[in-house]
Amino acid sequence: MSEKEEQDRKDFELILEAYKFKGYDKGRRGIHMRLLHMGIVMNHKKISRLMKKYGLFCPIRKASPARRMAKAMKTSNYADNILNRRFEEYGPGYVLETDITYLFYGHKRSKAYLSVGKDGFTKQILAYVLSPSLEVDFVLETINQLYSKHKHNIHTDALIHSDQGVHYTSIKFIDSLKSLEIRQSMSRRGNCWDNAPQESFFGHMKDEIGRYTENAGSYEELKEIIDSYMVYYNNDRYQYNLAKLSPNEYLEILHD
Repeated sequence: MSEKEEQDRKDFELILEAYKFKGYDKGRRGIHMRLLHMGIVMNHKKISRLMKKYGLFCPIRKASPARRMAKAMKTSNYADNILNRRFEEYGPGYVLETDITYLFYGHKRSKAYLSVGKDGFTKQILAYVLSPSLEVDFVLETINQLYSKHKHNIHTDALIHSDQGVHYTSIKFIDSLKSLEIRQSMSRRGNCWDNAPQESFFGHMKDEIGRYTENAGSYEELKEIIDSYMVYYNNDRYQYNLAKLSPNEYLEILHD
């Protein structure tokens, strides 16, 4: 074995270790950031070359041209949308994003629903509720959980941003926000880009936990998978837009 081949194998072992960290698959960027946290500097080109050479593939999605175009249109101004896609212009505790997604689990493809509340600046998951049904109560529980756990960190002029789904236009939801004195912002109907960060979070989450949820034998097992992922996401899922830190790490440096 040549010296170069031996070095490639050693470097690929490091890539594999980073890829398998905490049991969640990662793309090139995720591997690069995990290696940095391991004290190893390896550029994207080398990571891609070795992944291709040794047949390591991952399910992480690539940005589409449409998504890049939407990002470029971020500054468009619409009066009926308080947030107006300015997801990252404010500090922690100002913009609170919320949305719902469905999750299939088990070999019978049973269905559950996940409601999430996220800080638009730090990307932290502040609250989440899993439900076997789409009743509005689990969305209210998400907001109540978010407020009760983080009320001391939520600004007095904070807003909650969502799509125009029936849960968020319901009297119960609107009254709940009024009682908490939190403003409401909503995406324009039919425009997914107005709530793009939440859509992106759900997409990546499903990519990363899919092989676990499809083997979940029960609703309780699915809940354990979600609980575990949320801990991983807040503490160990590094993001380029957060200075290559996890959401909790990023919040810590903001407070330093």
